[in-house]
Amino acid sequence: MKLSPSTRSILSRLLYAESWETLLEETGLHPGALRSDLSSLISRGYVEVLDRDQRKSLSPFFDADNMQNFTYKATHFGLKQIQHMTY
Repeated sequence: MKLSPSTRSILSRLLYAESWETLLEETGLHPGALRSDLSSLISRGYVEVLDRDQRKSLSPFFDADNMQNFTYKATHFGLKQIQHMTY
């Protein structure tokens, strides 16, 4: 998958688990764009979905209609993609 500027922006902020609200603030993306890009990263295995307390992985089974209820973190595979990014 070739990463777009917005998916790069999201992935680069997920070295540590981050909330939906933090991702909105730090990326400056519209909620619909963040939802779309984040869903794509999750489906490709680049991002893991965690509960709000960051204790339990919910991937791949989570409520995609309520993405604000979760935290997100780059997977090992996603971190490898960051290494290959060129800005």
